[in-house]
Amino acid sequence: MSQTKQAPFRADHVGSLIRPDNLIEAREAHKAGKMGDDDLRQVQEQAIRDVVALQEGVGLKSITDGEYNRGSWHTDFLLRFANVEPYQSKYTTTFHDEKGSVEGKPHTMRVTGKLGRPKPIFVDDFKFLKSVTNETPKITIPSPSILHFRGGREAISTDAYPSMDEFYGDLAGVYAEEIGDLIDAGCRYLQIDETNFAYLCDPSLREQVQTSIGEDPNDLPRVYANLINKAIAGRPDDMVVCMHVCRGNFAGRWVAEGGYEPVADVLFNEIDVDGYFLEYDSTRAGGFEPLRFLPKGKRVVLGLVTTKRGTMESADELKRQIEEASKFVDLDQLALSPQCGFSSGIGGNTMGIEDEKAKLGLVVDVARDVWG
Repeated sequence: MSQTKQAPFRADHVGSLIRPDNLIEAREAHKAGKMGDDDLRQVQEQAIRDVVALQEGVGLKSITDGEYNRGSWHTDFLLRFANVEPYQSKYTTTFHDEKGSVEGKPHTMRVTGKLGRPKPIFVDDFKFLKSVTNETPKITIPSPSILHFRGGREAISTDAYPSMDEFYGDLAGVYAEEIGDLIDAGCRYLQIDETNFAYLCDPSLREQVQTSIGEDPNDLPRVYANLINKAIAGRPDDMVVCMHVCRGNFAGRWVAEGGYEPVADVLFNEIDVDGYFLEYDSTRAGGFEPLRFLPKGKRVVLGLVTTKRGTMESADELKRQIEEASKFVDLDQLALSPQCGFSSGIGGNTMGIEDEKAKLGLVVDVARDVWG
């Protein structure tokens, strides 16, 4: 078995990592016109070398660039499509934490014309990452469903797309172009960051889907499954594609609540990916019972270690939870990771880089104890 085909690894992680202060300052200086492109690139590349060394140092086999070339996990990708621009959605997001709730509008985009990809988006980023690690480089991209879910039909030009089938077809095609170039660059481990399957587990958000964007929450999982499958249809046999399913994560806050039961069958059996990174760091994600739908040949990475606070988990408690999950799916189909990335955008961190390093090390140590 090839190294990549072992992915997702027993000890893995979602991808985004806390940016160092000097990188944040450099990006701010660049935005203000006080730093040139080449100087910013030098700072970013050195920061990526350092964060690659951090990951390798704790024993991870899956290596990302920390998403250090992005300001946001999704908009830096989607806004580079032709005819996609920022848009103020009617859809309201409520962020929750232990102190209460705060409402806001999510980062939303609208489609003003035919979709296209003027040039490759994250391909050069992947090439650089691949050049600075001897382990398996992983690239992360936002799910194509995000371009629809937050704005719905209203955010998609009816002149360009009188039919939604045409829209979904072009959207899958743009993704297929980018993924094809990543494949040509040597990418064999791809992660699709998908929040909307988790949002469709929350009764209040399911209701919003009907009232705000006029969609049936019972239909969307299959619509999105078909979209994702078309986007990745051209991947070679030796490429691993995983999906990260998350209830929202920023500054210790979350958006959705509710277990995976409403979407589990479609999620596990109708999407052609190899594995799933599932949020499981709190009771808001429900129990492990939906894992009974997981078919043989796929793996679930249990996101038991939280990135929402710096408090360290107990190794024994993590092992107990893994044992509990194994009552519903074979232990050999399980792995361990943090529940989300450590920094989905710039700022809003609830811990420092040393806390992050300790949590990643804990994942590696527990995985070694459980699976060898």
